[in-house]
Amino acid sequence: MKPVLGTVLTAITVAAGTVTGMALPAQAASVSVTPSCAAVTSPGIMRCFALRRTDLKSVRALAAAAAPSGISPADLKSAYALPTGGSGATVAIVDAFDDPNAESDLATYRSQFGLPACTTANGCFKKVNGSGQTSPLPTADSGWAGEISLDVDMVSAVCPNCKILLVEAASADDNSLFGAIDSAVSLGAKYVSNSWGGSESSSETSQDADLNHPGVAITVSSGDDGTGAEYPATSRYVTAVGGTSLTKSSSASRGWTEKAWTSAGSGCSAYESKPTWQTVTTSCSKRAEADVSAVADPATGVAVYQTYGASGWSVYGGTSASAPIIAGVYALAGTPGSSDYPASYPYAHQSNLNDVTSGSNGSCGAPICTAGSGWDGPTGLGTPNGVAAFSSTGSGGGGTGGGGGTCTAGQLLGNPGFESGNTTWTASSGVITTASGSSTPHAGSYFAWLDGYGSTHTDTLSQAVTIPSTCTTAKLSFYLSINTAETTTSTAYDKLTVKAGSTTLATYSNLNASAYTQKTLDLSAYIGQSVTLTFTGTEDSSAQTSFLIDDTAVNVS
Repeated sequence: MKPVLGTVLTAITVAAGTVTGMALPAQAASVSVTPSCAAVTSPGIMRCFALRRTDLKSVRALAAAAAPSGISPADLKSAYALPTGGSGATVAIVDAFDDPNAESDLATYRSQFGLPACTTANGCFKKVNGSGQTSPLPTADSGWAGEISLDVDMVSAVCPNCKILLVEAASADDNSLFGAIDSAVSLGAKYVSNSWGGSESSSETSQDADLNHPGVAITVSSGDDGTGAEYPATSRYVTAVGGTSLTKSSSASRGWTEKAWTSAGSGCSAYESKPTWQTVTTSCSKRAEADVSAVADPATGVAVYQTYGASGWSVYGGTSASAPIIAGVYALAGTPGSSDYPASYPYAHQSNLNDVTSGSNGSCGAPICTAGSGWDGPTGLGTPNGVAAFSSTGSGGGGTGGGGGTCTAGQLLGNPGFESGNTTWTASSGVITTASGSSTPHAGSYFAWLDGYGSTHTDTLSQAVTIPSTCTTAKLSFYLSINTAETTTSTAYDKLTVKAGSTTLATYSNLNASAYTQKTLDLSAYIGQSVTLTFTGTEDSSAQTSFLIDDTAVNVS
């Protein structure tokens, strides 16, 4: 029988007793969290929305072959059908105070998940103060440091090829934070994430000038307090990002289910005029939030590594997670039009989103509190299904961070030869592995091994990819080796099926036993679309067949 690799770290639950923090609503009654940032008591002071789970013990160092608790980059890529891309794009994170461990913690996160290094030395990571200077940096703050770690980790998870610009405002004062946004834009960022906010005020429209940056996608968390408008999420110049509960499901066609998170912020602005592009029914006479959403429920939270104020690996949630996720998705989609307000893009391409139709964040009913078909307050228009909804043209951004009208020839799959282990791909347990006996890679150390058990079994391997609309050719290639104990020369007992979405591209079986041979399949029908490529191996009750896959590629030109 083929070996099963990869032990999953078991979450450690805090023993019975009082846990400092806040209790989540009924849907996650067994989960306790603590806000990273203290409650705000003074006007004009913003708070971050990061929530760290306290019912799970933080882990500084993982055991060999263990994985952190929480949603991983591969999970986000799978759940939201995200492509590989973003090279050359810079995503700015605007937060308050300094996290002195931001770069070293980020290095641990990216190393754990097989993401490329992002450091000051290689030009990928840059940290500046609110004025855009590398020194002096603000006073360190362990609360906001948790927010910073969550933000940079989520951008890394969604867009590992993106550069990260961390802009640290001198304080949580609104003017300091808004000035930091201006600095981020002046330094060239086309995507700016903000995971903080506060109550609306009659003076907020005068602060909109700091958010009025055409050609820049500015994402803002909708808040973690349920119904009730938050600023700057209600600004007509930003994309307000709500939150969902995201759960893996083998019975769902996309492999995941989502519902509105019970604490996701939503509401009607009292002061901001309705944008011309918010053409959906909201029941608000003025600006309504949210616009789109992503995972935010700490009960289905994301893995984060943070050591300044925490003890290593933790699980985080809050709409602080969803705002940088969506900023990363915008970066994957390509450079916004120079005169555009990218918050309008999802409204023009609603069919390219996962519509979240269940769950609520309060008792005010639809559409402000209760999710349903189309727009609703907690989840907006829905969650990413590829990146097409976040581009000006409604097509994917492909392999670079720029927009444009020409195809950049290249290879689109992440971790194509599996040399980063179980990252980027979504795979059954033990599928991505190293050599064992006569089953070996085509090249390198890792490969994908489907089936080989000699009993009724199904293995899957999948990755989402977006094929730019500017390209004219697209081909999937991979090396395939099939070895079998079946003796028949006429009956296909064990099969490997290759699909693009729900369409079968090719089927191989025990009848096709051979050493590694390169297979090439045409993907031209999917140009301009996001599609999930899936390899499914099925075995009957006896006589093993192993399907070995290596050195995959989706080449476009």
